[in-house]
Amino acid sequence: MQSIPPRKSSFAPVTDARTRVLICGSLPGERSLAERAYYAHPQNQFWRLMAHVLAREELPALPYDARLAALRDARCGLWDVVASALRRGSTDAAIAAIEPNDVATLAATLPDLRAIAFNGAMAAKHGLRQLGAATNRWAILSLPSSSPLHTVGLAAKLPAWMEVRTFLQG
Repeated sequence: MQSIPPRKSSFAPVTDARTRVLICGSLPGERSLAERAYYAHPQNQFWRLMAHVLAREELPALPYDARLAALRDARCGLWDVVASALRRGSTDAAIAAIEPNDVATLAATLPDLRAIAFNGAMAAKHGLRQLGAATNRWAILSLPSSSPLHTVGLAAKLPAWMEVRTFLQG
């Protein structure tokens, strides 16, 4: 008999009134939860991808608070589509009994929001469901997952991620 997996919860959103792009993942993995930091696993490509998007090659090496400040300065926000769920390990495939975050309500409070970008297929699936009819209010980007479990290389993911830049400018 298997025990019930532990319930894991996402972090607070990283946004402000200037946010133009909200990047939503699914649910933080084990390393991120342990460090209380978005995309903390050293093999996760998120910070390297965002270094290209923001043209800030030093981004991955900055302390975590400075990385978040750089995102906010670039008018980019972070959150997850899952508020909490049962999950053993870090894979999206193991997520069950989802309690969603209210992405639509958060997005509606961001006056400069232009786009919502989903980091990976699971985030897109649940995020689009949460947005419902509100999806026509913003551009929607479905990005290849930055997770190390999505084994496509950084170079293959980068073109889709660079689309984020167009919504941050101007």
